[in-house]
Amino acid sequence: MLKVSIGAKIKSGPWGGGNLFVINLARYLENLGHEVIFNLDDPNIDIILLTDPRKKSESSSFNHKDIKKYLKNINPNAHVVHRINECDERKGTKGLNKFYIKANKIADHTIFVSTWLKDLYFDSGFERNQYSVIMSGSDKKIFYPKVSKNNEKLKIVTHHWGGNWNKGFEIYKKLDELLEQSEWKNKITFTYIGNLPKKFNFKNTKHIQPLSGMKLGNELRKYDIYLTGSLNEPSGNHHIEGAQCGLPLLYIESGALPEYCNGYGLSFNNQNFKEKLQEMIENFDLYLNKIKEYPNDSNKMCKEYLNVFEKVYN
Repeated sequence: MLKVSIGAKIKSGPWGGGNLFVINLARYLENLGHEVIFNLDDPNIDIILLTDPRKKSESSSFNHKDIKKYLKNINPNAHVVHRINECDERKGTKGLNKFYIKANKIADHTIFVSTWLKDLYFDSGFERNQYSVIMSGSDKKIFYPKVSKNNEKLKIVTHHWGGNWNKGFEIYKKLDELLEQSEWKNKITFTYIGNLPKKFNFKNTKHIQPLSGMKLGNELRKYDIYLTGSLNEPSGNHHIEGAQCGLPLLYIESGALPEYCNGYGLSFNNQNFKEKLQEMIENFDLYLNKIKEYPNDSNKMCKEYLNVFEKVYN
Protein backbone atom coordinates (compact mmCIF):
# COMPACT_ATOMS: atom_id res chain seq x y z
CA MET A 1 0.00 0.00 0.00
CA LEU A 2 1.14 3.54 -0.77
CA LYS A 3 1.55 6.49 1.55
CA VAL A 4 0.47 9.52 -0.50
CA SER A 5 0.87 13.15 0.51
CA ILE A 6 -1.38 15.62 -1.32
CA GLY A 7 -0.28 19.26 -1.18
CA ALA A 8 -3.68 20.71 -0.39
CA LYS A 9 -5.87 22.08 2.38
CA ILE A 10 -9.41 20.70 2.15
CA LYS A 11 -12.05 23.39 2.51
CA SER A 12 -15.60 22.77 3.72
CA GLY A 13 -18.58 24.05 1.72
CA PRO A 14 -18.46 25.51 -1.81
CA TRP A 15 -14.85 26.05 -2.85
CA GLY A 16 -14.32 25.17 -6.50
CA GLY A 17 -13.18 22.19 -8.56
CA GLY A 18 -9.65 21.82 -7.17
CA ASN A 19 -11.00 21.26 -3.67
CA LEU A 20 -13.44 18.60 -4.92
CA PHE A 21 -10.63 16.86 -6.80
CA VAL A 22 -8.65 16.45 -3.57
CA ILE A 23 -11.68 15.22 -1.61
CA ASN A 24 -12.57 12.62 -4.26
CA LEU A 25 -9.00 11.38 -4.73
CA ALA A 26 -8.26 11.11 -1.00
CA ARG A 27 -11.49 9.18 -0.38
CA TYR A 28 -10.81 6.83 -3.31
CA LEU A 29 -7.26 6.04 -2.15
CA GLU A 30 -8.29 5.53 1.48
CA ASN A 31 -11.13 3.20 0.49
CA LEU A 32 -8.53 0.99 -1.22
CA GLY A 33 -6.35 0.93 1.89
CA HIS A 34 -3.75 3.54 0.93
CA GLU A 35 -2.74 6.17 3.48
CA VAL A 36 -3.32 9.83 2.61
CA ILE A 37 -1.78 12.81 4.39
CA PHE A 38 -1.63 16.52 3.52
CA ASN A 39 1.83 17.52 4.78
CA LEU A 40 5.50 16.56 4.54
CA ASP A 41 5.94 15.63 8.22
CA ASP A 42 6.16 11.86 7.63
CA PRO A 43 9.62 10.46 6.76
CA ASN A 44 8.16 7.53 4.80
CA ILE A 45 6.05 9.15 2.05
CA ASP A 46 5.94 7.16 -1.20
CA ILE A 47 4.15 9.63 -3.50
CA ILE A 48 4.02 13.42 -3.18
CA LEU A 49 1.30 15.12 -5.26
CA LEU A 50 2.02 18.79 -5.94
CA THR A 51 -1.29 20.55 -6.64
CA ASP A 52 -0.31 24.23 -6.56
CA PRO A 53 3.25 25.58 -6.21
CA ARG A 54 2.09 29.11 -5.39
CA LYS A 55 3.19 29.92 -1.82
CA LYS A 56 0.24 32.25 -1.16
CA SER A 57 -2.40 29.83 -2.45
CA GLU A 58 -5.15 29.31 0.14
CA SER A 59 -5.69 25.73 -0.97
CA SER A 60 -2.02 24.59 -0.97
CA SER A 61 -0.34 22.98 2.04
CA PHE A 62 3.16 22.82 0.53
CA ASN A 63 4.95 23.87 -2.66
CA HIS A 64 7.84 22.71 -4.86
CA LYS A 65 10.47 24.33 -2.61
CA ASP A 66 9.12 22.45 0.41
CA ILE A 67 9.26 19.21 -1.60
CA LYS A 68 12.85 19.90 -2.61
CA LYS A 69 13.84 20.31 1.06
CA TYR A 70 11.98 17.09 1.98
CA LEU A 71 13.78 15.10 -0.74
CA LYS A 72 17.16 16.52 0.24
CA ASN A 73 16.92 16.32 4.02
CA ILE A 74 14.36 13.65 4.90
CA ASN A 75 13.46 11.12 2.18
CA PRO A 76 15.24 11.09 -1.19
CA ASN A 77 13.24 8.01 -2.26
CA ALA A 78 9.82 9.73 -2.44
CA HIS A 79 8.38 10.18 -5.94
CA VAL A 80 6.80 13.47 -7.05
CA VAL A 81 3.77 13.88 -9.31
CA HIS A 82 2.69 17.39 -10.36
CA ARG A 83 -0.94 18.02 -11.33
CA ILE A 84 -1.29 21.07 -13.59
CA ASN A 85 -4.78 22.56 -13.86
CA GLU A 86 -4.04 26.30 -14.19
CA CYS A 87 -2.77 28.74 -16.82
CA ASP A 88 -2.39 32.46 -17.48
CA GLU A 89 -5.07 32.33 -20.17
CA ARG A 90 -7.79 31.39 -17.69
CA LYS A 91 -7.88 34.63 -15.70
CA GLY A 92 -5.60 36.90 -17.71
CA THR A 93 -2.60 36.58 -15.38
CA LYS A 94 1.05 36.89 -16.48
CA GLY A 95 4.00 34.60 -15.72
CA LEU A 96 1.98 31.72 -14.22
CA ASN A 97 2.77 29.24 -17.02
CA LYS A 98 6.51 29.96 -16.78
CA PHE A 99 6.38 29.68 -12.98
CA TYR A 100 4.60 26.31 -13.16
CA ILE A 101 7.16 25.04 -15.68
CA LYS A 102 9.98 26.08 -13.33
CA ALA A 103 8.28 24.45 -10.33
CA ASN A 104 7.67 21.32 -12.40
CA LYS A 105 11.41 20.49 -12.44
CA ILE A 106 10.92 18.78 -9.08
CA ALA A 107 8.44 16.30 -10.59
CA ASP A 108 9.01 12.73 -11.80
CA HIS A 109 5.69 12.78 -13.66
CA THR A 110 3.24 15.51 -14.73
CA ILE A 111 -0.52 15.19 -15.05
CA PHE A 112 -2.42 17.67 -17.20
CA VAL A 113 -6.21 17.93 -16.86
CA SER A 114 -6.76 18.26 -20.63
CA THR A 115 -4.94 17.91 -23.94
CA TRP A 116 -5.68 21.59 -24.58
CA LEU A 117 -3.75 22.54 -21.42
CA LYS A 118 -0.93 20.12 -22.24
CA ASP A 119 -0.51 21.65 -25.69
CA LEU A 120 -0.59 25.16 -24.24
CA TYR A 121 2.24 24.27 -21.82
CA PHE A 122 4.35 22.68 -24.54
CA ASP A 123 3.93 25.90 -26.52
CA SER A 124 5.09 27.79 -23.41
CA GLY A 125 8.32 25.79 -23.13
CA PHE A 126 7.38 22.62 -21.20
CA GLU A 127 9.85 19.90 -22.24
CA ARG A 128 9.41 16.93 -19.87
CA ASN A 129 8.91 13.39 -21.21
CA GLN A 130 6.99 11.77 -18.37
CA TYR A 131 3.45 13.15 -18.50
CA SER A 132 -0.18 12.04 -18.76
CA VAL A 133 -3.51 13.66 -19.56
CA ILE A 134 -6.25 12.65 -17.10
CA MET A 135 -9.75 14.07 -17.55
CA SER A 136 -11.49 15.44 -14.46
CA GLY A 137 -14.66 13.86 -13.08
CA SER A 138 -17.20 14.37 -10.29
CA ASP A 139 -18.75 12.15 -7.63
CA LYS A 140 -21.59 10.18 -9.23
CA LYS A 141 -23.13 9.53 -5.79
CA ILE A 142 -23.90 13.26 -5.70
CA PHE A 143 -24.20 14.17 -9.39
CA TYR A 144 -26.54 11.67 -11.02
CA PRO A 145 -29.45 12.07 -13.49
CA LYS A 146 -32.98 12.95 -12.45
CA VAL A 147 -35.76 10.44 -13.15
CA SER A 148 -37.87 12.50 -15.56
CA LYS A 149 -37.73 15.79 -17.48
CA ASN A 150 -39.81 18.87 -16.76
CA ASN A 151 -42.97 19.41 -18.82
CA GLU A 152 -42.87 23.19 -18.92
CA LYS A 153 -40.48 25.93 -20.04
CA LEU A 154 -36.95 24.62 -20.48
CA LYS A 155 -34.85 25.62 -17.48
CA ILE A 156 -31.24 26.60 -18.16
CA VAL A 157 -28.64 26.64 -15.38
CA THR A 158 -24.96 27.28 -14.79
CA HIS A 159 -22.83 27.49 -11.64
CA HIS A 160 -19.39 28.79 -10.68
CA TRP A 161 -17.58 29.26 -7.40
CA GLY A 162 -15.38 32.05 -8.77
CA GLY A 163 -16.88 35.35 -9.92
CA ASN A 164 -14.19 36.15 -12.51
CA TRP A 165 -15.67 37.72 -15.68
CA ASN A 166 -13.94 35.06 -17.82
CA LYS A 167 -16.15 32.42 -16.20
CA GLY A 168 -18.64 33.21 -18.95
CA PHE A 169 -20.39 36.39 -17.92
CA GLU A 170 -20.37 37.89 -21.41
CA ILE A 171 -22.63 35.01 -22.48
CA TYR A 172 -24.66 34.95 -19.26
CA LYS A 173 -25.30 38.68 -19.62
CA LYS A 174 -26.38 38.12 -23.24
CA LEU A 175 -28.86 35.43 -22.18
CA ASP A 176 -30.14 37.64 -19.36
CA GLU A 177 -30.85 40.37 -21.94
CA LEU A 178 -32.59 37.90 -24.29
CA LEU A 179 -35.01 37.09 -21.48
CA GLU A 180 -36.38 40.63 -21.69
CA GLN A 181 -38.01 39.57 -24.97
CA SER A 182 -41.30 37.66 -24.77
CA GLU A 183 -40.10 35.39 -27.59
CA TRP A 184 -37.51 33.91 -25.23
CA LYS A 185 -39.20 34.52 -21.90
CA ASN A 186 -42.04 32.19 -22.93
CA LYS A 187 -39.64 29.35 -23.81
CA ILE A 188 -36.86 29.32 -21.22
CA THR A 189 -35.66 30.44 -17.80
CA PHE A 190 -32.09 30.98 -16.62
CA THR A 191 -30.62 30.42 -13.16
CA TYR A 192 -27.09 31.26 -12.02
CA ILE A 193 -25.69 29.51 -8.93
CA GLY A 194 -22.56 30.99 -7.35
CA ASN A 195 -20.59 34.18 -6.91
CA LEU A 196 -20.95 37.17 -9.28
CA PRO A 197 -18.34 39.68 -10.46
CA LYS A 198 -18.20 42.85 -8.39
CA LYS A 199 -20.91 45.41 -9.25
CA PHE A 200 -22.63 42.95 -11.61
CA ASN A 201 -26.26 41.94 -11.23
CA PHE A 202 -28.73 40.06 -13.40
CA LYS A 203 -32.11 41.54 -14.36
CA ASN A 204 -34.04 38.54 -15.64
CA THR A 205 -32.04 35.68 -14.18
CA LYS A 206 -32.56 33.90 -10.86
CA HIS A 207 -29.42 34.12 -8.72
CA ILE A 208 -28.70 31.52 -6.03
CA GLN A 209 -25.74 31.74 -3.63
CA PRO A 210 -22.98 29.09 -3.98
CA LEU A 211 -24.00 25.52 -3.17
CA SER A 212 -21.96 22.35 -2.72
CA GLY A 213 -22.39 18.60 -2.26
CA MET A 214 -25.83 17.06 -2.31
CA LYS A 215 -27.51 20.47 -2.08
CA LEU A 216 -25.88 21.40 -5.38
CA GLY A 217 -26.69 18.06 -6.99
CA ASN A 218 -30.34 18.28 -5.94
CA GLU A 219 -30.57 21.84 -7.27
CA LEU A 220 -28.99 21.00 -10.65
CA ARG A 221 -31.47 18.15 -11.14
CA LYS A 222 -34.30 20.72 -11.19
CA TYR A 223 -33.10 22.02 -14.60
CA ASP A 224 -33.02 20.85 -18.21
CA ILE A 225 -30.02 22.40 -19.99
CA TYR A 226 -26.55 23.19 -18.68
CA LEU A 227 -24.87 26.30 -20.10
CA THR A 228 -21.18 27.20 -19.85
CA GLY A 229 -19.54 30.23 -21.40
CA SER A 230 -16.30 29.85 -19.41
CA LEU A 231 -13.25 31.04 -21.37
CA ASN A 232 -9.92 29.19 -21.56
CA GLU A 233 -11.08 26.57 -19.08
CA PRO A 234 -8.29 24.01 -18.41
CA SER A 235 -10.93 21.41 -17.50
CA GLY A 236 -13.62 22.74 -15.17
CA ASN A 237 -15.91 20.80 -12.86
CA HIS A 238 -19.08 22.80 -13.37
CA HIS A 239 -20.08 21.37 -16.77
CA ILE A 240 -19.11 17.85 -15.64
CA GLU A 241 -21.48 18.12 -12.68
CA GLY A 242 -24.24 19.39 -14.98
CA ALA A 243 -23.66 16.56 -17.45
CA GLN A 244 -23.64 13.91 -14.71
CA CYS A 245 -27.00 15.27 -13.54
CA GLY A 246 -28.34 14.47 -17.01
CA LEU A 247 -28.41 18.01 -18.45
CA PRO A 248 -27.44 18.40 -22.14
CA LEU A 249 -24.51 20.79 -22.52
CA LEU A 250 -24.56 24.13 -24.34
CA TYR A 251 -20.88 25.10 -24.28
CA ILE A 252 -18.61 27.77 -25.71
CA GLU A 253 -15.83 26.79 -28.10
CA SER A 254 -12.96 27.72 -25.79
CA GLY A 255 -10.23 26.00 -23.80
CA ALA A 256 -10.81 22.35 -22.95
CA LEU A 257 -14.61 22.60 -23.08
CA PRO A 258 -14.89 21.01 -26.56
CA GLU A 259 -12.66 18.17 -25.31
CA TYR A 260 -14.97 17.51 -22.36
CA CYS A 261 -18.33 18.27 -23.96
CA ASN A 262 -18.15 17.16 -27.61
CA GLY A 263 -20.92 14.69 -28.40
CA TYR A 264 -23.00 15.59 -25.34
CA GLY A 265 -24.61 18.85 -26.46
CA LEU A 266 -24.04 21.82 -28.74
CA SER A 267 -21.09 24.18 -29.03
CA PHE A 268 -21.41 27.89 -29.77
CA ASN A 269 -19.35 31.06 -30.15
CA ASN A 270 -20.15 34.70 -29.35
CA GLN A 271 -21.63 35.26 -32.80
CA ASN A 272 -23.97 32.26 -33.08
CA PHE A 273 -25.08 31.81 -29.45
CA LYS A 274 -28.72 32.72 -30.11
CA GLU A 275 -28.99 30.33 -33.08
CA LYS A 276 -27.39 27.46 -31.14
CA LEU A 277 -29.68 28.10 -28.17
CA GLN A 278 -32.68 27.81 -30.50
CA GLU A 279 -31.25 24.61 -31.99
CA MET A 280 -30.84 23.12 -28.53
CA ILE A 281 -34.46 23.95 -27.66
CA GLU A 282 -35.79 22.45 -30.90
CA ASN A 283 -33.74 19.24 -30.56
CA PHE A 284 -33.77 18.94 -26.79
CA ASP A 285 -34.93 15.30 -26.70
CA LEU A 286 -32.07 14.27 -28.99
CA TYR A 287 -29.43 15.79 -26.70
CA LEU A 288 -31.22 14.53 -23.59
CA ASN A 289 -30.72 11.01 -24.93
CA LYS A 290 -27.03 11.58 -25.75
CA ILE A 291 -26.11 12.93 -22.32
CA LYS A 292 -26.97 9.57 -20.72
CA GLU A 293 -23.66 8.23 -22.05
CA TYR A 294 -21.47 10.96 -20.50
CA PRO A 295 -18.31 9.11 -19.33
CA ASN A 296 -16.35 11.40 -16.97
CA ASP A 297 -16.75 10.68 -13.26
CA SER A 298 -14.44 10.77 -10.26
CA ASN A 299 -14.00 6.98 -10.00
CA LYS A 300 -12.61 6.82 -13.55
CA MET A 301 -10.37 9.82 -12.83
CA CYS A 302 -9.08 8.51 -9.50
CA LYS A 303 -8.34 5.06 -10.94
CA GLU A 304 -6.15 6.72 -13.59
CA TYR A 305 -4.33 8.77 -10.92
CA LEU A 306 -3.62 5.63 -8.91
CA ASN A 307 -2.30 3.91 -12.07
CA VAL A 308 0.16 6.80 -12.50
CA PHE A 309 1.19 6.68 -8.81
CA GLU A 310 1.86 2.92 -9.01
CA LYS A 311 3.77 3.28 -12.29
CA VAL A 312 5.96 6.07 -10.88
CA TYR A 313 6.52 4.17 -7.59
CA ASN A 314 7.50 0.94 -9.34
